[in-house]
Amino acid sequence: MTARAHEPFTQEEVLLEGFLALDTPEGFRAELIEGEIVVTPPPDGDHEDYIELIVEQMYARARIRMQFSGNKGLILRSGGACPKDRVIPDGTFAPRELRLYRGADPWMPCDGVAMVLEVTSTKPKADREAKRRCYARAGIPLYLLVDREDSSVTLFSAPEKDDFREHCTRPFGKPITLPEPFAFDLDTTDFL
Repeated sequence: MTARAHEPFTQEEVLLEGFLALDTPEGFRAELIEGEIVVTPPPDGDHEDYIELIVEQMYARARIRMQFSGNKGLILRSGGACPKDRVIPDGTFAPRELRLYRGADPWMPCDGVAMVLEVTSTKPKADREAKRRCYARAGIPLYLLVDREDSSVTLFSAPEKDDFREHCTRPFGKPITLPEPFAFDLDTTDFL
């Protein structure tokens, strides 16, 4: 922490400083979600397979060239007195022309991100609720959730305050329409 003359550190500053100082084991992810530090273990092979199936379609079918990151953390606006949320989506898509993923910092602002992707794993409630609120508050236009327990894919859109105003859920095996800038139907047949 940087020294400040006669000013006590707030709880939020201490939490953020502690979070940024974490040394998680290789493969684990540490995130700061709504004022709580959340550590998740490395994903299983099925989790990674869903991501690869989506990324492959993005590169082949999106209307504009997209870049993908599965490792870059996002600094998101938070609600209330909590420090800014720091979330590492399973996938982040942004227009290639923006080249958002450059630089050595593992964290970046979310400006320009077109869509985030989460595939449920050990903490599905976080993906369904807390992360959804974080992404909406940050104004990320689209949130694609692959829910393995429910065998469904949901696209959340139209972020407003703490949630998305619209969503469309399709069972695995049925296509789900991704709007601009993607502008194609995501095939989920291979998710079965």
